[in-house]
Amino acid sequence: MEKHELDRIIILTRKQKTTGLTRQEAEERRELYIKYLAFVRVRVEKQLEEAGCRK
Repeated sequence: MEKHELDRIIILTRKQKTTGLTRQEAEERRELYIKYLAFVRVRVEKQLEEAGCRK
């Protein structure tokens, strides 16, 4: 996941809280969030493997 994608999630989240999102923006945010969750899962699994907690 690249920094510009994380920045975009933050921008869309702030906009959602203030003025709301268009359908396109909401879909974009959802897709980026799914990508972010996959990125986090991979990182956590790797850390667990390196710590000897998972095989």
